[in-house]
Amino acid sequence: MAIEATLNHVDGGTEQASDRPESAAQDAGEQASRMRRWLRHARQATVLLVIMMALTGIVYPLFITGVGQAFFHHKANGSLIVRNGQVAGSSLIGQPFSDPRYFWSRPSATTPYPYDGGASTGSNLGPTNPALLKAITDRIAALRAADPGNTAPVPIDLVTASGSGLDPDISPAAAEYQVARVARVRGLSAGVVQKLVAQYTEGRQLGFLGEPRVNVLGLNLALDALGH
Repeated sequence: MAIEATLNHVDGGTEQASDRPESAAQDAGEQASRMRRWLRHARQATVLLVIMMALTGIVYPLFITGVGQAFFHHKANGSLIVRNGQVAGSSLIGQPFSDPRYFWSRPSATTPYPYDGGASTGSNLGPTNPALLKAITDRIAALRAADPGNTAPVPIDLVTASGSGLDPDISPAAAEYQVARVARVRGLSAGVVQKLVAQYTEGRQLGFLGEPRVNVLGLNLALDALGH
């Protein structure tokens, strides 16, 4: 019996030993299969990444640029105003005017200089801030000094900056306030100046969005074109 048990033990050990190479081969096969799956997924992900980079980084920008240039050329290039072959500015960004011969724009709070297109911002000053009250007082004084005989109330958009600091327009009331001064300094009749103001006044978008507005740069360039 002892000999038989010993033989059985030896046989069992032989069977277990013979199973180990087969198990190792199965493990190696599974690892190889996993590696192939990983490589397949990595290849698919890489191909998808390259395709999306080409679509979103090259094809789509070129398509949108082409559509903009073909159908919206003026707007796509910054809505630039050109006079005598020179770019005078953009109809979308205001410019500072302080000469009494010109209509003055809405003030700008951008830094380091007014109407800085790269630093659009408002003053962020509250309505009771002493700095804001002083700025408004100084602007009113400048308007009164440029047109001493004008005792009409000063429109609010001539003495307060907008949220963007880049507004190219003023309200019709703000333009009307300045008509007499501009006409007197240029030696024009008020009627001629008012006609130009009406020409450069835009109504509400789609008839109900926003407020009527006057483009200051366009209006001032039209004044210069009169030769006065």
